Amino acid sequence: MSESNAKQTYRVEGFTCANCAAKFENNVQNLEGVEDAKVNFGASKLTVYGNTTIESLEKAGAFEGLKLREDRDKQFVKRDSFLKRNMYVLLACILVVFAYVSQTINGEDSLWTIAIFFSAIAIGGFRLFKTGLLNLIRLEFDMRTLMTIAIIGAAIIGEWGEGAIVVILFAISERLEAYSMDKARESIRSLIDLAPSEALIERDGKEQLIEVEDIQIGDVMIVKPGQKIAMDGQVESGLSSVNQAAITGESVPVEKSLGDDVFAGTLNAEGYLKVRVTKRVEDTTLAKITHLVEEAQGEKAPSQAFVDRFAKYYTPIIIGIAFLVALIPPLVMGLEWSTWIYQGLAVLVVGCPCALVISTPVSIVTAIGNAASKGVLIKGGVYLEELGQLKAIAFDKTGTLTKGTPEVTDFILLENLDEKEVWSKIAALEFYSQHPLAAALVRKAEENNIDFRNISITNFLSHTGKGISGDIDGAEYFIGNEKLFDAVPQQKIKDLQLNGKTVMVFGKENHPLALIGVADEARETSRNVIEELHRLGIKQTIMLTGDNEATGEAIAAKLKVKDIKASLLPEQKLDFIKSYQKKYGKVAMVGDGVNDAPALAAATVGVAMGGAGTDTALETADIALMSDDLEKLPFIVTLSRKALTVIKQNITFAIGIKIIALLLVVPGWLTLWIAIFADMGATLIVTLNGLRLLRVKQ
Repeated sequence: MSESNAKQTYRVEGFTCANCAAKFENNVQNLEGVEDAKVNFGASKLTVYGNTTIESLEKAGAFEGLKLREDRDKQFVKRDSFLKRNMYVLLACILVVFAYVSQTINGEDSLWTIAIFFSAIAIGGFRLFKTGLLNLIRLEFDMRTLMTIAIIGAAIIGEWGEGAIVVILFAISERLEAYSMDKARESIRSLIDLAPSEALIERDGKEQLIEVEDIQIGDVMIVKPGQKIAMDGQVESGLSSVNQAAITGESVPVEKSLGDDVFAGTLNAEGYLKVRVTKRVEDTTLAKITHLVEEAQGEKAPSQAFVDRFAKYYTPIIIGIAFLVALIPPLVMGLEWSTWIYQGLAVLVVGCPCALVISTPVSIVTAIGNAASKGVLIKGGVYLEELGQLKAIAFDKTGTLTKGTPEVTDFILLENLDEKEVWSKIAALEFYSQHPLAAALVRKAEENNIDFRNISITNFLSHTGKGISGDIDGAEYFIGNEKLFDAVPQQKIKDLQLNGKTVMVFGKENHPLALIGVADEARETSRNVIEELHRLGIKQTIMLTGDNEATGEAIAAKLKVKDIKASLLPEQKLDFIKSYQKKYGKVAMVGDGVNDAPALAAATVGVAMGGAGTDTALETADIALMSDDLEKLPFIVTLSRKALTVIKQNITFAIGIKIIALLLVVPGWLTLWIAIFADMGATLIVTLNGLRLLRVKQ
């Protein structure tokens, strides 16, 4: 089976609860031709492995009235009006009012009263009974099965009014839960809608409006002032400022000119741009972010896995308790059968695990969606929870705490030599180097109009952790750190290092000729971020750098970082992360997502900087800050901690309210009214509590 036939992804409209999503997943898995299926309730998506049709899938979701469309189809299924969707609930409410009027006039046992209550139950609970009775036949005990038993039982013992109220409250609760989850998903839906569905393309000398699915790599896209950019690409001509807030969370527009990258979904503010398309619509940065966020919302956090295991055993236990409550008092103590059957039915209602099952997903979906809207990609609930328990954060220095663009600040000749001639040899050697500081030296030579490209280098060598060497006109020259030379002017080097500068030594055949001071300025926000993290209770902040100790300590002191490890190779950074994990438990690593890959992978949570347009960061990091903005780090620590608090509150409340309600059975005070409020009220409260995470701001 080809990959395209094996896997299909669909958008689902109509989910009302997590239990229903699980049932739909099970139904799809049992369809002919389906090898496996996975429902992502948070993102309202279905992934099917095998061959089937949308008609068959919708039939599997008929109990919930689900509608599906292929993932690549951007048009959402047209939904009925609010009135049409909720007509059955409104009609049932009206009938209950008439029933109570009839009860007042004609009495509780009047056929008219019972008939109206029955009509209210039948209309309001049609969808509920349709699934519940089928489940009962199959001995599948979920929320709807328990509610169906309870309402039928209430009718049998003559509690028509309470049965009708339970039906209505259950229906209202389902609608509110569905609305709340839709609200939580809005951040993802807004991401999907960010990019235009068509773009103005220049082909064969003509401007044509083309659907984004038909745009090819290499096409030239015309973007006028005030228009959104439809595809990722590179500016081919024009100058403008582009608002990239949708991707990076940065509110300040970024200047774009020839050769600069632009992203789908961003807004061209004022200029006229021609953009060469570099990615197909399904591969744009926006598409990848949307896909990764939706996958993250489907990943189960540790607390959710616990809840799922708990609920698996919880429901059968509740059914057992309900039977015992209904049978033991009448059989053993000779009490009224009707009273204790009623109590047993109330136990069934209060025992529905709705609130417990929804308690974690709604919090995870909301928090991850909130982070995505602010330019932070969190790859799953597990990382959200881990982030909230961090005790220590390690930072790479270059490009993370500093700007990552080093500049030459000092040049000291140690002998009476021609400065331009020395610079030409330095630049010629560094032109072959891949070291981050090499570009600064070459750039400095170019700024001073020093000709170095005609100098021939032979026997070029890279000395790991030390520097480089090569032969020029038969003599061997070296440039790197002081380890390359037997004797260097230590005091001059130390003076530069104490000012936070990296010192490079240039020399000939083990004899130093010049010192070059290079500084990589700290970001303006780095110190504030470190201080804010300390205020949030992060016990240890560490700077890991390959730079020398004196330079590292100077920058660490300026930024108020508590610890510093310098002169590190990549594998040594990895070792330090492991040692800090032994000491503090949960440790995050913040880096650029490429050079620090081993340390990022080993950390409890790996945070990559500048993920926009960087496939490596998007794919490998646990969390990606889409812009080079460390100020988002305290925000996500705060968000994750609040998410953890909300999850714990939800789980505690969901279980606690059940226990309190069940204790009311002992004196015989538990009623169906109390039971439905304990269940559906709890579901609504935990959902609204989870939605509070949308209000966490940077």
